[in-house]
Amino acid sequence: MTTSHRHDRIELTREVIPSGAIASEVRADEDGAVATFDGCVRNHSHGRSTLHLEYEAYESMALAKMREIAEHLHAHYAIDRVAMVHRLGRLEIGETSVFIAVSSAHRAAAFDACRYAIDTLKKTVPIWKKEFFADGAVWADGEVPPAPAASADAETPAAEPASN
Repeated sequence: MTTSHRHDRIELTREVIPSGAIASEVRADEDGAVATFDGCVRNHSHGRSTLHLEYEAYESMALAKMREIAEHLHAHYAIDRVAMVHRLGRLEIGETSVFIAVSSAHRAAAFDACRYAIDTLKKTVPIWKKEFFADGAVWADGEVPPAPAASADAETPAAEPASN
C-alpha cells in the first residue's frame, strides 16, 4: 500500500469546486481506478422546495478531521491518493458542496475508501448546513432532514391536524 500523503488534497473552499480537475489530480500511472463522490445541492428536502444552502464550519477542526479520515483511508485501504474538498458559504441548486476522489490500483479499494470517506465526513466533521425554503430556513442535522414546522410527527411531514 502506498502512503504518498503529500499528494492528498484536503481543503475547505468558498470557490466553485473543480471536480474534473480534482479527479485528474489524484490519478497516477500506477492507478487503475479513481472513485469519486460529488455531493450536490438538490432542489428539495423532505417535501419542501429548497432555494439555496449555506455551509459553515469550525474550519481548523474540520480540516483536522478530514486529514484524520484521509490517514484512516491510507492505513486501511490499498489506495494511492485522496482528495476531499468541501465548500463553505452560499451554494445554489446544482452546485457541488463536497467532492471526494480516491485512486487505487483496483476499483474495490477505491469504491470502499470513497464510501467510508463521505460517510465518516458527514458524521464527524464539524460542517453545518442551513437549508433555505420559501417559508423559512433550518439547520440540517446530519443525514436527517428536519420536518416542516407544521408537522406534528417527524415521520409524517404532511400530517393533517386531527379533528375531534
